[in-house]
Amino acid sequence: MQNAVTVGIDGSAESNAAADWAAREATLRGLPLTLLQAGYEPTPRTHLPEVDVPAERVDRALDFTARRLLADHPGLNIVPHRTAEAPVTALVAAAETSRLLALGSRGFTSLTGFMIGSVALDVTAQARGPVVLVRAGERAEEEHAHAFTIEASAGTAFRPVVLWIDLEHPGEELLSFAFEAAKARATSLTAVHAWRAPASQAYSQAYDPLPAAEDGTIRNEMRLSLAAVLHRWREEYPEVPVTERFTAERAAHCLLLAAKDASLLVVGHRASAGERIGPVTHAMIHHVSCPVAVVPHAL
Repeated sequence: MQNAVTVGIDGSAESNAAADWAAREATLRGLPLTLLQAGYEPTPRTHLPEVDVPAERVDRALDFTARRLLADHPGLNIVPHRTAEAPVTALVAAAETSRLLALGSRGFTSLTGFMIGSVALDVTAQARGPVVLVRAGERAEEEHAHAFTIEASAGTAFRPVVLWIDLEHPGEELLSFAFEAAKARATSLTAVHAWRAPASQAYSQAYDPLPAAEDGTIRNEMRLSLAAVLHRWREEYPEVPVTERFTAERAAHCLLLAAKDASLLVVGHRASAGERIGPVTHAMIHHVSCPVAVVPHAL
C-alpha cells in the first residue's frame, strides 16, 4: 500500500468537499495527496456556450482544485493525475494502492444520502482499500467539538472517531484504520457493538424483556468479548482513549445516534461478501452526515 491519500475529482461541489477533506486528512497524516480525475477526455470546442462552458469547467477542474488546495495547505505535496480510464475502474484501482480514497457524495439528503447507482457507491462496493465518503457541504469545523475550551475554540479538539464492531467478524484492517484515524486526530475512539437476542427469543423480546439475570449474563459476555477484541489495539495505541458502547438496540439505530457527535464513522465491508455491502454499512453511507470510512477486511 502506498503512502498517499487519493481523492476523486470531477469539478462537482461534492468532489470539492471530498478534496477539502482529503487535503486535511493528508496533512494530519503527513502524506502526499493525489488528485485523480478519471474518465477524462478533452472536449472539442463547439463555440456554443451551453456546451463549451461546462466542458471547460471539467477540463480545468483538476488544475483549479490543485491550486485552491495548495493555497489552503502550502506545505502539502499535491500530485494531480488525469486518466481516460473509466471512473469506477480507475478509482477502484486507486483505492487498492492508496492509504485511503476519498469520494464525494451526490445529492445528500436525510432520505437518500449517497444515491444508489452512483460512482461512489459502486467504487465502495468493489474497492479493496478504505474508501471515505464525504457529503457535499461538509466543512472542517464540523469535525471539531463544540466545547467551551481554548483548544476547541482554536479548532484543535476533534470530535471522536466512532467504530462499528461486529464481534463475529471484527477485522484487523478495520480496527487498525480506526485507531490510526483517532491517533492522527489526537482524539478518542468510541467502539460500538449492538447485540441481538437469540432467535428463539426474538419474538418474545419485542413484548417481554429478558429476565434480569439472563440479560445481565449476555451483557457481561458482550462486554468481555468487546474488551478482548480491543485489548491488543489499546496496547498498540496507548495515546487513544477508548470508550466501549454496547446495546441491545438495532445496530443501525445506535450507530446513527453515535455518529451525530463523530468526526468520522468507520464501518466494515467483509471481503467474503463480494460486492454486496452489508445492511448496517449500507444504512450508514445513506444516512450519516459525517464522513464515513468503509474499510474492507478479511474476517
